[in-house]
Parts: sequence; C-alpha cells; structure tokens
Amino acid sequence: MIGLRHCALLTLTLALAACGGRARVLRVCADPNNLPFSDSRGAGFENKIAELIASDRQAHVEYTWWAQRRGFFRNTLGAGSCSVVMGVPEGFDQARTTKPYYRSTYVFASRRDRELHLASLDDPRLRDLRIGVQMIGDDFSNSPPAHALSNRGLVQNVVGYSVFGNYAEPSPLSEIVTAVDHGDIDAALVWGPAAGFFAKRTRHPLTITPVSPRADGPLPFTYAISIGVRRDDESLARELDDVIARHRTDIAHILDAYGVPRVEGF
Repeated sequence: MIGLRHCALLTLTLALAACGGRARVLRVCADPNNLPFSDSRGAGFENKIAELIASDRQAHVEYTWWAQRRGFFRNTLGAGSCSVVMGVPEGFDQARTTKPYYRSTYVFASRRDRELHLASLDDPRLRDLRIGVQMIGDDFSNSPPAHALSNRGLVQNVVGYSVFGNYAEPSPLSEIVTAVDHGDIDAALVWGPAAGFFAKRTRHPLTITPVSPRADGPLPFTYAISIGVRRDDESLARELDDVIARHRTDIAHILDAYGVPRVEGF
C-alpha cells in the first residue's frame, strides 16, 4: 500500500519519489498485522507484489503502517498521506482502481477427515452444522456469506468471527480457520486468500472449496482485486496497469505460494 507526500506530490509517475537525487521510493500504506495480505516484516503477499512493482521501476518500498479499520482510506489515501493501497476491490468507491491482478472467491473450509465435501450454500446439511462466518460489524448482515445464510433461515447455525480478529495477537485473521482445525465449528465460509493461507498451517488437513452459486441474487461471492490510487491519479493508474500486465505470471507465482484460490481469467 503506497503513500505520497512532499516530493511525491510533485509527480504521479508510479508514486515514485526521487527528490534531491535520493533513491526512488514506492510509498505504500499497509496494515502491519494482516497476514496473509501484509505485515510489518513484509511477509504478506501484498508486500511481495509491492516489492515486485518497485523492482520493476528501480525503486524501493517504504511503508506507512495503519490498521485496516473503519476510516483506513480516509486517513491514508484520502488524507494525501498515501497514493497507493494494495488489495482493493475493483470499482471501490473510495479510490480509482487499476485493472485487477487477481480474482478470488469465498470458500468453504472444513476438516478433510470430516469428509463433508461442502460446496453449495443450498446444501441441506448446513441446517445441522455449525458454520463460522466472518463479520465486519455488529450483525450478520454485513458479510456476503452471513447474509446468504440469513436469507436461508440459517442464522441459528452461524458462529461469527470478526474479520478484524484479535489485533493484539499475530495473524488475527487466522481465528476462524483455527476454529475449524480445532473442531469448534464444523465448517467456515471464509474469504479465499485467508482460508488458503491458514489452511497450510493447520494441524488437521483442510478441504477448501469455492462457494456455489457464485452470487446470491445481487450479492457476489467472487471479487476482482486491484490496486487503489487517488481519484485524480489517472496517470499512476495507467502505469500500474502496465506493470500488472507485464508481471501477471510473476504475480500468479506469488499468489500460488500463499495458497490464494483464484477463479478463471487470472
């Protein structure tokens, strides 16, 4: 995730600052504790993709760290302290977005030894299972899977896990996948990148299956993911599009290494 101030405000070229003869810098705004996406050690796949972009432009990455909570975009991109944010849904209303660099989906995660083979939201067995879902706010209507289960009258089966997790702990997003591993819940409906990454680290092997159908009426379960820039940074967005197009294979290799499930076309 990338930020721009002072000298960087003087140029839109890939948010790269090169004032006073200093080395070129790709300024990124990111969450310091949000694996598999980003962390302060640079261990997330969005960190790796940002490094790939910087390398392409003979630059190095510098981070402004900010927890991804309500107000994140207002306090980073919107405040002018950042010029790029990685991992933004295509068409996001608080930024101009580049062309997508991957498309992922919500998935069912369950223990392989349970042999549940869940895939469909209309599977009648869901009525007898405890299903974990990720929550964004205080009710179950705010994440697509929770809303879909509510539409099917399955609220009593739902166990909510905050999408923010316990931020005092490392890898707060892992909580819902750990609950599946420990048998606290029978299965979980999880955003694919988090499920794929943490499933590689469980004691019991997990089965990860894309949710079907791909949409519940107007509610989608697959999302194209882009890089967000400030709305007036059309030049920057075009240049990032070029970098993404030339390094699509390299980006795919990074995503594969982190277990990110993707739908066709990416």
